[in-house]
Amino acid sequence: MSAAKIRLSANEMELVTNAEWILTKNHILQKVTLLLSRLQEDQYQHLHLLTGKLPPEIINSSPKISKGDNYRGLPYLVLDYPKYFDKSGVFAIRTMFWWGNFFSVTLHLADNYKNDYGQKINASLPFLRENDFYYCISQEQWEHHFEESNYQPLTKIDSSGFQTLLQQQSFIKLAKKIPLEQWDEAENILLAYFQQLIKVLID
Repeated sequence: MSAAKIRLSANEMELVTNAEWILTKNHILQKVTLLLSRLQEDQYQHLHLLTGKLPPEIINSSPKISKGDNYRGLPYLVLDYPKYFDKSGVFAIRTMFWWGNFFSVTLHLADNYKNDYGQKINASLPFLRENDFYYCISQEQWEHHFEESNYQPLTKIDSSGFQTLLQQQSFIKLAKKIPLEQWDEAENILLAYFQQLIKVLID
């Protein structure tokens, strides 16, 4: 390998010789973890008021916060609650922090759970449009970005097109996002989005 290929730019040299920005990043991620932990407690209280309205394996599932450094090259944290990943299907509500991008909340249903709740979600289309939800139009169910190839606002999908997506895909993903600039209100907003998704499932 030639020396030119490992030479640092002026900006890279400034960063590599400055530990403070990494320490600041770590401190921010600790605050995100705290935010998600507090949100998880509120979600738990809300969900356990609904015993009998959702399957017991969903009500009794345990929250999980996980993190990584490389979703499309950037750090992220996710709270999965409720969560049920099994060969029979997927039932999860995922709250995500993606560095440099957004917070998001996503309802993910696959296989049996998609079949169980598809009609309710179809009937909730007016509510979902009114509340500015996005729908995953991709065939890849483990992508989380909001580019047009992955998510479309439901206000731009007509009723017949929505029904076609529900029939053809093996999974359902409904999502909303908020900008990181709304940090101070994020916990309350994310809880409200969570409650909206639960409402769709139980009404």
